[in-house]
Amino acid sequence: MIHVIAIITTKRGQRETVLQLFQANVPAVRAEQGCLEYEATVDANPALKFQTEFGPDTFVVVEKWESPEALEAHLVAPHMAAYSAKTREFVANRVIHVLSPA
Repeated sequence: MIHVIAIITTKRGQRETVLQLFQANVPAVRAEQGCLEYEATVDANPALKFQTEFGPDTFVVVEKWESPEALEAHLVAPHMAAYSAKTREFVANRVIHVLSPA
């Protein structure tokens, strides 16, 4: 199994725009072979005392895939290319962590 944590920071004030486009793409991603989990998350509100917040322009995508091959197929899926093209102008930064169970 492969875990992915994708930290997406949008240009100021554009998080909701990107999240709407993200949510529209979710059914196609979840239908992909090997997709176990795919969800956008934001800071818990109210924040907990020990929480380090990402801030109002950032969301985190939590993903689980059956295999590296399933993840690689996801990355080149036509709906992901379309999503990337639609969101490119609104995204300031993207950091992706690919992890294996310890």
